[in-house]
Amino acid sequence: MLGAIRAYRQEVRPFSDKQIAPLQNFAAQAVIAMENARLITETREALEQQTATAEALQIINSSPGDLAPVFDAILEKAMRLCEAPCGHLYTYDGDWFHPITVRGEPRFAEWWRQNGPIRPLPDGPVGPLGRVVRGERIVGVDDFREDAAYRTVPAFSAAVDASSTRSGVTVALRNDVALLGAITIYRQEVRPFSDKQIALLQNFAAQAVIAMENARLLGELRERTHQLEQSLEYQTATSDVLQVISRSGADLEPVLQTLVETAARICDADKAVIHQARDGLYWMAASFGFSQEYNDYSARNPLAPGRGTTTGRMALERRAVQIEDWLNDPEHVGGELGQLAQVRTGLAVPLFREDEIVGSFFLARTHVQPFTEKQIALVTTFADQAVIAMENARLLDELHQRTDQVAELNRGLEARVAEQVEELRRVGRLKRFLAPQLAELIVSQGDEKILESHRQEIVVVFCDLRGYTAFTETAEPEEVLNFLREYHGALGPLVSQYEGTLDQFSGDGIMVFFNDPVPIPDPAERAVKMAMAMREAAGTLIAAWRLHGCELGFGAGIAQGYATLGQIGFSERSGYTAIGTVCNLAARLCAEAKDGQILVSSRIAEAVKAVARLEDLGNLELKGLRRPVAAFNVVQSTSAADARPNLTVVARGPGA
Repeated sequence: MLGAIRAYRQEVRPFSDKQIAPLQNFAAQAVIAMENARLITETREALEQQTATAEALQIINSSPGDLAPVFDAILEKAMRLCEAPCGHLYTYDGDWFHPITVRGEPRFAEWWRQNGPIRPLPDGPVGPLGRVVRGERIVGVDDFREDAAYRTVPAFSAAVDASSTRSGVTVALRNDVALLGAITIYRQEVRPFSDKQIALLQNFAAQAVIAMENARLLGELRERTHQLEQSLEYQTATSDVLQVISRSGADLEPVLQTLVETAARICDADKAVIHQARDGLYWMAASFGFSQEYNDYSARNPLAPGRGTTTGRMALERRAVQIEDWLNDPEHVGGELGQLAQVRTGLAVPLFREDEIVGSFFLARTHVQPFTEKQIALVTTFADQAVIAMENARLLDELHQRTDQVAELNRGLEARVAEQVEELRRVGRLKRFLAPQLAELIVSQGDEKILESHRQEIVVVFCDLRGYTAFTETAEPEEVLNFLREYHGALGPLVSQYEGTLDQFSGDGIMVFFNDPVPIPDPAERAVKMAMAMREAAGTLIAAWRLHGCELGFGAGIAQGYATLGQIGFSERSGYTAIGTVCNLAARLCAEAKDGQILVSSRIAEAVKAVARLEDLGNLELKGLRRPVAAFNVVQSTSAADARPNLTVVARGPGA
């Protein structure tokens, strides 16, 4: 029933049914009017609520991450629509409630602002905020002065008295997992809030939670974006440093300078220094942000391990060391370096190569602001890059040194090869007329002066073939060449075998001398034994050629005496020869010798009589010689052993 309409008469006269019917009609019209008014009021209130909700959502969208204006708008609209003159909105951090916005008369707002955060007691009587912490989502109080908390919680009663509030309702701001805060509205008279108003306040509380969640998500997004930007900046800086390292090679200075500048910029440092460790001290290698006076002083005064400096302390502890405030650190010693540095916060990170500290990376700020763990980790990365650069420079320097050493060795080797090539050429030239071992001996001694013109006692051997001229007259030239190749091939090696010096091959004639250019023991004995070996080798060849109808024989002449010896010829072709009477005598004895004979002079005979059986031929008249010459024929050696060469070269030259 909505109400009643009544009609009266002052006399007793009942209303007729006809009269009652119009009254009923008027009553129905009154109900219609009342219902229309109710519907209009509800529509207006719903429109106001929707408008307030839309405005709150619009503020949430227009203020991403900034909760203060959002909370203020939500509280203002909740108070207006719920007919509450006072209210506040608090956030909760798990321990304390923090006032974000307070609205109401000045005395109310001032009291809540001055009292700041509220921490409900975990046990015992509590006010509305404490009940929210304990799990209640809605706390409505019809009259604060009649509530038990007013009598048992002094802080609550003080708030009620100071703000002159009587009725109030508190709604928790909760998400699915945690309490985020609370919104409370008050009336200064005893007039409890209706269920409809409480539901409306719950709606505004939900909007506040949405705003807080949006702010949290936006904050996380911004933090993640900031982290990604930082990571990109760090990666870019690292890449830039690595590029400088790859381009700089052994030049360490630009790499270290790039590192200190980059580290200072990325880590928000005012100054930076890289020190290199040498002989237990830390010498400045690169700096950024410091004055020239500081740089000059540091260049002259390296840092030593010790508690008085950031870098020195790092060297002792072998780890990153941060001094948050140089001026208030009891162990830090400023001194002249500290005055020049003008630093408050300092960080030193060691440069490790394996387990050895090879330097330090120092960052500084001119104000007190400690470096974060993330920044320290980043400086450690830069320190690793500095070690890489220093190691690259060291290895490249060693490589350059070794390259120079190898180049020097190569130059020496090339010179040595050139010398050896020249020696080979000299040996090749000498081997044309000397025994190979003698040629090599002369070259190894590096003295060819012994080949210059000089006088020396020698033993000369001439040998040739009997009947060779007649053979060449009847034989084809090819046959003659073939025979000479075999003949020279059989007799030539014997010259080297007995360490003789080959003067010349001239057709079938061969001239060999002994005891020059290198003196040897028993030159006569060697000459005779060589001639006997030649006779044997020639005999084998002659026997084979006799089967082809060639009648040849072998003869030799040997003489001993002084001769003049030396090189003859020109640069492209030269020889070593002997000139003197002894050569003529040997040649005449050879010409006089019959097939199989080896004719020797009396001096030779005297020298070899112990090793060879000789036949005395008496004095011979030799062509070209005015006087007869005593001659002997070497029949054979006294023993087979003596016939084998068993001779040793004596390595001595003039003046030896």
